[in-house]
Amino acid sequence: MWKWVMAGVLAGGMAAQAQPSDRAVRIGILADMSGVFADIQGPGDVVAARMAIEDHGGRAAGVPVELVSGDGQNRTDIGVSLARRWFDNERVDAIFGLANSAIALGVQALGAERNRITIATSVGTTDLTGRACAATGAHWVYDNYALAAGTANAMFDAGGRDWFFITSDYAFGHSLEANAAAVVRERGGRVMGSVRVPLGSTDFASALAQAAGSRAQVLGIAAAGADFQNIVKQASEFGLQRRGMRPAALLSLLTDVRALGSEAAQGLVFTEAFYWDQNDDTRAFAARFQARHGRPPTMFQAGTYSAVRHYLKAVDAAGTDEAGAVMERMRAIPVEDFMTRGGTIREDGRMMRDMYLMRALPPAQLRGEWGLLEVVATIPAERAFRPLANSECPRVRR
Repeated sequence: MWKWVMAGVLAGGMAAQAQPSDRAVRIGILADMSGVFADIQGPGDVVAARMAIEDHGGRAAGVPVELVSGDGQNRTDIGVSLARRWFDNERVDAIFGLANSAIALGVQALGAERNRITIATSVGTTDLTGRACAATGAHWVYDNYALAAGTANAMFDAGGRDWFFITSDYAFGHSLEANAAAVVRERGGRVMGSVRVPLGSTDFASALAQAAGSRAQVLGIAAAGADFQNIVKQASEFGLQRRGMRPAALLSLLTDVRALGSEAAQGLVFTEAFYWDQNDDTRAFAARFQARHGRPPTMFQAGTYSAVRHYLKAVDAAGTDEAGAVMERMRAIPVEDFMTRGGTIREDGRMMRDMYLMRALPPAQLRGEWGLLEVVATIPAERAFRPLANSECPRVRR
């Protein structure tokens, strides 16, 4: 399920100040390589990591950088077992991606035990920087608080005071709904009702009928992947927007919008950490990535590049791959790349970066096969993420 990919060749001696543990810096990409999330992370994460290593010159702290990749299969036991093997037998120094929330929590705890770095780039749970925070862990791209708060605040500002939720009935969906509902209530709005639907459902007619009957102004969709796409398609067929109910996606990606088609997706509002067509820098990276992977990067894949590149800069600065020294440098050095400007890592592990409110374009405004979105607003980091003062992380100084 995994393979080694050499990135960089042996050359010359080690830099005098370098102290890597075994004459190599080893990076692991743990993702969904074959399941429902493979298109948005998975093999694309590996492509992004390899690009980051190559752009860094293939070496860090004077020694070669090696890359290993593996499929967590969206099963916690498999993901954690794979990480344990990498740490204990393969001498992997840092693991990126982490596949899903359950796997990420287990791998981050294991990394803390083994004094190895773990960086979540495709995971939503806020527990990674809350009650389960770790000195060797960082949460890079987004979290459920940022997705829900960004979209809920934007919809509320546009007059969407009353909400109804259709929610996938598992921890991720519950978290999205809870975070969005909290924003609505804090601002004086109302939650008119909610329906929880089993993961993998295909018929949402009953849930949509309840939503229409609620007379809410906003339909909050707390689902992901195929479930999310099916809800949006059926809501369009049901005519909810014609009845005055606007859809709000609590997690959506460029690939979802393309799968939906512009007719069904138009007007959909959601929060993202990255869009390939934002500026010259994002377009340049996307062109390089697409030449290798066949499509522009998702925010998860762009985030993997960002996190791996920053890690390698920190290894160089520390002169070692020892987790404590590298994490200290990662926190000290600002995150600067095509995706993030002036990013910082808080003591709870949250990487602070701006988020973006996105809207799906109508058919007449599309800009090519992948030019499907527009950036409506920038959400500053301090507004996008849960305030540090409200963190449940035991490491945070009160």
